[in-house]
Amino acid sequence: MPPRDLPSAREARLGAELRKLRERAGKAAHEAAAWIGTDRAKMSNIESGRRGISETRIRRLTEFYGCEDQRLIGELCAMAREHRGGNWWDAFRGRVPQGNVDMAELEHHATRLRMVHMLLVPGVFQTPGYARAVMGGSVPPPDEELLAARVALRIRRGELLRGEDPPPCQAIIHEGALRMRYGGRRTAREQLERLLDVAHWPSVELRVIPFSREDIPGHGQSFLYAYGPVTELDTVEVDTPFGGDFLHDASELEKYRKLLEVSERIALDVVESRQLIRFIAREM
Repeated sequence: MPPRDLPSAREARLGAELRKLRERAGKAAHEAAAWIGTDRAKMSNIESGRRGISETRIRRLTEFYGCEDQRLIGELCAMAREHRGGNWWDAFRGRVPQGNVDMAELEHHATRLRMVHMLLVPGVFQTPGYARAVMGGSVPPPDEELLAARVALRIRRGELLRGEDPPPCQAIIHEGALRMRYGGRRTAREQLERLLDVAHWPSVELRVIPFSREDIPGHGQSFLYAYGPVTELDTVEVDTPFGGDFLHDASELEKYRKLLEVSERIALDVVESRQLIRFIAREM
């Protein structure tokens, strides 16, 4: 099979983890390629996520690299067994930006979700009207077909937290995001009412950072921390004006875990947070 033109973030992550193991073991790419009976070019494509790899080859490589972490090896093999086309988000490939599909896939495979949002309500909690208003203001603005597809994907993502066995989710939202009027007063109020409903979902812990807090962690950066089945597969998605950046370097992950700790420390508790959301909704 020819190499993939555009690997998903998860496909690229599998390759990146194999490359990390190789580099940590001090092995050259051509040595690893020879060990599994392939060439250096194909090995490069495997490590970039442009070419798949079998479970058998993963086990041979990890043996060659001296990796004895059976949980990590097992999860890498599970990633290798995944195939495109069998998941609901695959229907959106080619219809929306790749990063939008990658977010849905990331959330689906996470064992726990923690997020901090400063100017927007988290995507998994957005109403259709709010999502349309937010994404309709993108630069450049999307055409109607693209906008409708992006809204549909975003709303579908939210079903994860209401389905069977949802991952625990902690959402910390700044008061500024609650007072923004995307789509006008009515749309903004409907979104706040939705948040009050979300705050009672069993899997969700919703907290608010009020304006009264003097310190803003991370200079107001919004991000999602998605926990993997093993720590090595944790991922951070950082919001930017033109999409999200995915981070998985161990040092970066540690920084964002500390940001989460600070954000949690200065946020109101869940009861106070609901009271503030209700107050803002009445003012809206």
